[in-house]
Amino acid sequence: MKEQHKEQHNTGFFSNMELVFALLSGLALGIGYLLSINNETFMALAASILAYFFGGFFTLKEAIKTIAKGAFEIDFLMFAAAVGAAILGKWSEGGLLLFLFSLGHALEHYALGKARKSIQALTDLAPPTALLLQAGKEVEIKIEELQLGDTIRIKPNSKVPADGVVVRGEGTVNQAPITGESIPVDKMAIDDPTRDYSKVKKIDQKNRVFAGTINGNRVLEVQVTKEAKDSTIARLIHMVNEVEEQKSPTQLLTDKFQRYFVPAVLLLVILLCFAFLIVDETFNESFYRAISVLVAASPCALAISTPSAVLSGVARAAKGGVLIKGGRPLEDLGILDAVAFDKTGTLTEGKPKLAELIIFDGVDKQEFYSTVLAVEQQSDHPLAQAIVNGINEIVEPNRISEAIDIESVTGKGVKGTIDNSLVLIGNKALFSSDDGNLPQDYKEQVETLEAEGKTVMLVKKGKDFLGIISVMDKPRVGAKETLAALRKLGIRRMIMLTGDNQQVANSIAKEIGLTDAFGDLMPEDKVRAVKQLTDKEGKVAMVGDGVNDAPAMVKSTVGIAMGAAGSDVALETADIALMADKLENLPFAIGLSRKSKAIIRQNLWISLGVVVLLIPLTMFELASIGPAIFAHEGSTLVVVLNALRLLAYKN
Repeated sequence: MKEQHKEQHNTGFFSNMELVFALLSGLALGIGYLLSINNETFMALAASILAYFFGGFFTLKEAIKTIAKGAFEIDFLMFAAAVGAAILGKWSEGGLLLFLFSLGHALEHYALGKARKSIQALTDLAPPTALLLQAGKEVEIKIEELQLGDTIRIKPNSKVPADGVVVRGEGTVNQAPITGESIPVDKMAIDDPTRDYSKVKKIDQKNRVFAGTINGNRVLEVQVTKEAKDSTIARLIHMVNEVEEQKSPTQLLTDKFQRYFVPAVLLLVILLCFAFLIVDETFNESFYRAISVLVAASPCALAISTPSAVLSGVARAAKGGVLIKGGRPLEDLGILDAVAFDKTGTLTEGKPKLAELIIFDGVDKQEFYSTVLAVEQQSDHPLAQAIVNGINEIVEPNRISEAIDIESVTGKGVKGTIDNSLVLIGNKALFSSDDGNLPQDYKEQVETLEAEGKTVMLVKKGKDFLGIISVMDKPRVGAKETLAALRKLGIRRMIMLTGDNQQVANSIAKEIGLTDAFGDLMPEDKVRAVKQLTDKEGKVAMVGDGVNDAPAMVKSTVGIAMGAAGSDVALETADIALMADKLENLPFAIGLSRKSKAIIRQNLWISLGVVVLLIPLTMFELASIGPAIFAHEGSTLVVVLNALRLLAYKN
């Protein structure tokens, strides 16, 4: 759609005015037809002139703006055709042309407005006011007046007015309006409610809430971390509103086609005006044929076929929790040959979890659990927390020994003292000294587990080895099913790009069904890997967290960010953002892209087919202006309605 249309018809006032003018044009046309039956020639002409005024007002306005920019587009062709009809004395045909053209445009803008409203309605999700807590009292203020660090109270079953962190209370929040998640998400208060979280980048999802989401049946108190203009919902709306400026490859192609097609049509019409010099007919007959061809060659449906489908596709994606930033990624997503994934936080949960406990023969289980917990509870290493949490889920020890002299051994493990006995918990390197005396069978068990991609630690107390602990960053729930769905969609290669060692990469890849796994990669290595994949496979997407993977995303055909809700970097870096941090939304997005591309293709065939059919029919006088008008404006409505089918797309 032309820029003028975007500027003028984004508001309901102008869209309604165009529809009113179109209907008045039709009314005047009908009155003129009735008057002509009763031979009221002058009054019929006056009614036709009124039909021209109301039907041509917006058309002429657009044509003047276009000509002022040194271009000729569809509005100019249509108005020129109407003027030509008037010169021939065909006032009723010209009035019909302007009536149907203006009506088609008004309905077109109304239909496109429905697609926009599915996103712009998000602005109504956030309530206009919030309950600010001041000295323990509630004060109702406008959300625009909220400042960073303010504490607001959110009552049960009410909308969340601002992005923030829960500082008191717990309950569930319906995040579907922002992330597309169908199941309410549990929220709880953060550990330190006195801290200022407006500058904190990493906040657990269980502690944060987004403007526009819906609180459950509990009272929550939230510290505001983003002003209204910077909230996730505000940024989402802003980016989607920019979609039309980011044209798809098909739209760029049709725009280029129109730049050459319109002048060619004008030249053909001028030549046809002089057909009477060659063909045995009057100038008026040649002129009428030329005007008929002018009407037939005006590709109104072509101009709207791609933008309507792109906007509808983007709107449907947003409703499903996927932000697609423009027509190019919407189309490219459907023609992917390969998808590259980051591992941590994308294919895996991003948090190490206890994978396996092996207690050696003759060792008391309670002693093993007690020893491990006594040491690991005092360690601040992430693996220690995973071990403690994992053991507590398995068993509740009768007692936990008291460990002293806890010391971290960088890159190897941790040591401490229990009951005057030295306790060592760590990898093989911790037991490599001569006095470590690591038995061969224990070493082999460790290496077997490491080959499976696990991080493995031995436990030794005094002179005795008690057992083996292994932890692992486990695959996301549903990752295997998602990759299977992608395979069914025809994605030939699915590759993991990770900084973890190759053994870990291979283990995860085998478990969830990846075709390839590249480990031991630095960020620059990921960029090179994506470039090589693009050269070999053609179209490649890179899926990551939008931070460490940003360079690789930029290099790929389509960059896809995980967990973009609330993440500035992810939203800015990626072409597509999975708002809910749900990998399973990726097959939905690819399916929607393919459906969008199919509808764009159908619309192009419809719009171009009508032009190709009508030009020879009018040129050889097999069709007049009237049928050409109905065929063109009918095809415009068909392509718009066809595009709107995307709003009802189901995975």
